[in-house]
Amino acid sequence: MTVSPPPNTLLTPPDLHPEMELVMRVMPMPADANGNGDIFGGWIMSQVDLAGCVLPGRISRGKVATIAVNEFVFRNAMSVGDLLSLYARVTRIGNTSITVHVEAWAERRPSDPILVKVTEANLTYVAIDQNGKPRPVRPT
Repeated sequence: MTVSPPPNTLLTPPDLHPEMELVMRVMPMPADANGNGDIFGGWIMSQVDLAGCVLPGRISRGKVATIAVNEFVFRNAMSVGDLLSLYARVTRIGNTSITVHVEAWAERRPSDPILVKVTEANLTYVAIDQNGKPRPVRPT
């Protein structure tokens, strides 16, 4: 019996910058929601921070730590049941730091799916050694 692969069922945001890379997907749970039923902004911020460190960790080939949240803009609310997809791209590489742009998109209504940009942010990470001290991003 031959089974054909399912169609691509996860949506990709329109007009996504060509260098953006999917780095994480997560679904919030009821404990992540406030009294209005919206997901806590702090929960979204933590997911953006986790997604943001993926590329710097790969590039620096080691540990990184968040050193700055340069910009963080909430565009739309997010609800329990939305699937959050986080995309990132590197915007700057310094001697010990890497800055990334992260976009968070919610996929809503499984019966008639739509994508909504929830958040976008610019964060800077610093490469650290085993003692937590800054180290060169690209080892010499």
